[in-house]
Amino acid sequence: MLPQEIIRRKRDGGVLSAAEISGFIEGLSNETISEGQVAAFAMAVFFQGMTPEEIVALTLAMRDSGDVLSWSGVGRPIADKHSTGGVGDNVSLMLAPIVAACGLAVPMISGRGLGHTGGTLDKLQSIPGYDVMPDNAIFRRTVDRAGCAIIGQTGDLAPADKRLYAIRDVTATVESIPLITASILSKKLAAGLDSLVLDVKFGNGAFMAKAEDAEALARSLVRVANGAGVRTTALLTDMNEPLADCAGNAIEVQNAVDFLKGLKTGTRLEQVTLAFGAEMLINAGVEMDKTVALARCVEALGSGHAADIFGKMVHELGGPSDFMERADHYLPRAKVEVAVEAPENGYLSACDTRALGLAVVTLGGGRQRPSDSIDHRVGLSGFKPLGTPIVKGEPIAFVQANDLTAAQEAAKTVLASYRITSEKPAVTPVIGLRISAE
Repeated sequence: MLPQEIIRRKRDGGVLSAAEISGFIEGLSNETISEGQVAAFAMAVFFQGMTPEEIVALTLAMRDSGDVLSWSGVGRPIADKHSTGGVGDNVSLMLAPIVAACGLAVPMISGRGLGHTGGTLDKLQSIPGYDVMPDNAIFRRTVDRAGCAIIGQTGDLAPADKRLYAIRDVTATVESIPLITASILSKKLAAGLDSLVLDVKFGNGAFMAKAEDAEALARSLVRVANGAGVRTTALLTDMNEPLADCAGNAIEVQNAVDFLKGLKTGTRLEQVTLAFGAEMLINAGVEMDKTVALARCVEALGSGHAADIFGKMVHELGGPSDFMERADHYLPRAKVEVAVEAPENGYLSACDTRALGLAVVTLGGGRQRPSDSIDHRVGLSGFKPLGTPIVKGEPIAFVQANDLTAAQEAAKTVLASYRITSEKPAVTPVIGLRISAE
């Protein structure tokens, strides 16, 4: 069938067959379908949705558009985690080496920034020499030697998703549950996983602002992934404020290094990272008890074993051998830093997290078009958790930019993003509902 007829049928609310979906994805992969047609298809799906059967067909077609990896002979459970994206969400950078230290093999296929959220690959490219697109031989070697490897989609892994992902980013179709489900799982299924944990975010900094929408996405992901033979669970997590105390690329990598060195204890970031570590160990069958699994993750972090694994992964993928010891030397820095000062006394009671993410994009730390380059130096740092008492003139955050004008404009955005009240607000739990196939 002609691509325009498939688009028309979905636009009008029809149900597509597996063969029609497979044919459209084949055209997407070999570029016989235009970017405009892909965008129209994405918009039709956005408004009309897909049945569970259509989502499964789309996921499998995108998975099968390239290679499907096999990890026979590795001798460890093959596991991964995926986040639907948030501001200051650098959990993957710490989580992969933590669970690798506990005996899992983690071939993590990650993405670039999408909309107002930062991308794991963009962060890692802050590290000189780090190859986010290695060939499969180097990818496998890194997993074998370090226990984990965080890379991007090579041309051979779910190539259909790679093109669709970029088009979704600039056509306001990011939030579609069928498209998100297929995008995430096509890459994960192509990576040859035994188990998967999903971090599905809700709140004003997430693509799913409402918890009920995030739950619907999580249930879609868990249903499709388990149906494809990958043991999968999901946790809903709060994104009504940045997760880390910073947002950017090099800034978040430095934050991850500090975390792995034990300098970010007692934070929401630590709580989320360790919770997902325990969930990964349980899903992989390495541990059965959540308390024991959590203790193993704490030990891997506290002993320095996870930090060593991260450094080894960086070196295996082309980065400096002494990166963990000299991260501040290797990571690029912005030229200008401007403090965002509180205009009054009170408590930080709320923030527009999405606006903070967009401020990073405006500074050059994200993309407005797929072809845009990233400035790894810029970003925001020094965020204080909501509920923190603040004194007039005290910094709420800092802006890192490469010229004073840009820094001052971003500072205005940051200031406008926060609300200060005289009464301390209630603290929202960072981890909400757990969703499983049972």
